[in-house]
Amino acid sequence: MEAVKGDRLLVHGRTVGRRDKVAEIVEVMGDAGTPPYRVRHENGHESVMAPGPDCVVRHRHPAAPR
Repeated sequence: MEAVKGDRLLVHGRTVGRRDKVAEIVEVMGDAGTPPYRVRHENGHESVMAPGPDCVVRHRHPAAPR
């Protein structure tokens, strides 16, 4: 998983009835875009996350085709 500042982290709900959560990546703390990430949640709360398999990075600017 690789991300840059400004990308979004989508965390899928783990149980039926729980909605997905979206957080903005405000700082990449790992090497070369790898976790952990400092994220800002929709409610304004900030936390440090090491995303698991239930997370997906939504890139702000998709990579150009090669």
